[in-house]
Amino acid sequence: MKERHKVNWEKAMPFLFILPCVGILLAISIFPLIYSLWLSFNSWELAMGFPPEFIGVGNYIRLFLEPRFWNAMLNTGRVLLFGVGSQFLIGLAIAILLDRLIRGRTLITTLFLLPMVIAPVVVGCTWRQIYHYEYGPLNYILRGVNLSAIPWLSNPNFSLSSVIIGDTWEWTPFMMVVILAGLQSIPEELREAAAIDGASNWKIFTHVLLPLLKPVIIVAILIRVMDAFKLFDLVVLLTQGGPGESSETITYYNYLVGFKHFSLGYAAALSYIQLVVIIVIANFFLRFLRERETR
Repeated sequence: MKERHKVNWEKAMPFLFILPCVGILLAISIFPLIYSLWLSFNSWELAMGFPPEFIGVGNYIRLFLEPRFWNAMLNTGRVLLFGVGSQFLIGLAIAILLDRLIRGRTLITTLFLLPMVIAPVVVGCTWRQIYHYEYGPLNYILRGVNLSAIPWLSNPNFSLSSVIIGDTWEWTPFMMVVILAGLQSIPEELREAAAIDGASNWKIFTHVLLPLLKPVIIVAILIRVMDAFKLFDLVVLLTQGGPGESSETITYYNYLVGFKHFSLGYAAALSYIQLVVIIVIANFFLRFLRERETR
């Protein structure tokens, strides 16, 4: 009996060693998640000094009736469509060129990766100088070709586009390096066999390379969509959501609600809406990927 208990104790030792780590993870992740869910069903205006008051789904109803919420969602959708879309197309084009390059590929790839490894704060400050109305190099070039300078950050028609351009510059290298890795993993024999059969370069790309790259492309786009949905740093550094609400993304709107207006219940409800949207998007991409694998 004693020996049997000793053996069981020895089997339990690994779990006892990881128990403190699991407890810490639960404390810093699961508890805030549950607490914020409870908070989303309460009205808590911290700036007014009122305690939390249970209002059920009142925050969610208020959220869906709020035009500013839908404006922020629309701006975020534009970032996903035009920003991530541009990153994919440009990254794909660069990856194809680098895949065909024999000499200097490593050096050029490293240079292309520089924007991605720069701190986001530095990226935002750099683009803020580029967009400067009086002294920015972009408007200097426009004036040099006899065109009018553009108020990139202070004009509602250009503010969101300015953010998207900066985000595209920063994260196109991610798309490039993922797709390039996918291209280099494709056996060269497949391309040679297609070329021997008389296929043009375009047909080799569309009928051989692209189908094999689909899983890589789906994963890369999914990662970037999830990250771009949370775009915050460039908005803060370039436009602060303005002018007006023209470049306000959903994450920046949530920041204003929670940390400027201190409407904690409403901010929690907004956070859960973001979480649900991200989960839906992720499931869409993963389902598309699983369907392809089962064919």
